[in-house]
Amino acid sequence: MDDFKGMIVLVTGASTGLGRALAVGAARRGAEAVIVNYASSATEAEETAAQVRAAGAQAVVVQGDVGEDADCRKIAAAAEPFGRIDALFNNAGTTVFAPRHGDLDAVNADDFLRLYRINVVGAFQMVRACRPLLEKCERVAAVVNTASIAGVTGIGSSVPYAASKGAMTTMTLSLARGLAPKIRVNAICPGYIDTPWFDKGPAASNRDKLRDSSAAATPLKAASTAEDVADATLFLASPHSRHVTGETLLVDAGLHLGFASLGMN
Repeated sequence: MDDFKGMIVLVTGASTGLGRALAVGAARRGAEAVIVNYASSATEAEETAAQVRAAGAQAVVVQGDVGEDADCRKIAAAAEPFGRIDALFNNAGTTVFAPRHGDLDAVNADDFLRLYRINVVGAFQMVRACRPLLEKCERVAAVVNTASIAGVTGIGSSVPYAASKGAMTTMTLSLARGLAPKIRVNAICPGYIDTPWFDKGPAASNRDKLRDSSAAATPLKAASTAEDVADATLFLASPHSRHVTGETLLVDAGLHLGFASLGMN
């Protein structure tokens, strides 16, 4: 596919997982250059950049914490030599793991503030920093926010995480209204993705069981890979979705449908 031919793409949180899949996927689809952002994983970000270059695109690696406005402006500035940004993927995110949502003492106000700073305010700041370059795109530019099924259903790693992702989907609607007609803004809501993300939580020691149970809970009986979710995400930034804005796309193998099948056995 060459639907990203000649495009300048910026991906936050691109050192591993979905971010890496987006960066490499855009390069394979013909992007001219990919800005690879990372917060702390420099070695892994360079690995992403190497894969981007191997796929035929230029790669620019830039460190920055999206929760800091000055860093967001630094990240956006990395695209200035190219004169524009065609697609911004707000993928950087974080969480806090709580064993049970009903245990309200498992999280605190600082958890909420930290998650909102990265997951919500960070995405807003990136859009604001990138807006001048996005508006220089010859066609309508695209922003795609990585939200989560947690923000739709209230499941996920913790209450603060679900709340932050719900806020992100609402912010997507507001930005889609405010930035039209020059910039489209959409969001994707992944379910479980089989990435190193889950190596950080309580389930890290039992990741295989988590993968199997997550797959069993979906109608498609599938545990999504980063590439599975990246394909849908890239669509929302491609010319194929040029008339789509303010949309939230659930990419969760059907998890949001619940556990019971209505079919006859």
